[in-house]
Amino acid sequence: MVSRIPADSAVRHYVCVATVLIVDDHPSFRATARAILEADGFEVVGEAHDGVTALAAVHRLRPDVLLLDVQLPDMDGFEVATALGGNGPMPTIVLTSSRDAADFGPLVTECGARGFVAKAELSGAALHAVLR
Repeated sequence: MVSRIPADSAVRHYVCVATVLIVDDHPSFRATARAILEADGFEVVGEAHDGVTALAAVHRLRPDVLLLDVQLPDMDGFEVATALGGNGPMPTIVLTSSRDAADFGPLVTECGARGFVAKAELSGAALHAVLR
């Protein structure tokens, strides 16, 4: 679900805006991530606080991108990504954590995620870099 927004009313071209679902068990991180990504042109369509809620939200909201915390209270982000892989069309998954990607070894790619952005480095530019 890519929203098309007129880039300029005098010019007839459109800018594609990626929709994002943010999944993290900390409300403060979800709020910060939403503010950062919306300021950088993404459309945040929803938030979830755990894996089960994330799975339901993905099917309901059909985001283009799933920003998914590795550590959730009910299941980890790797399990969520793997579960989505077998259930029809899925968003592009970008994992995030306060830890470094190297701490997770090959799990990031094995679960079907496109990549990883550390929470401390989250920005629209960092997310775009993973999505390319």
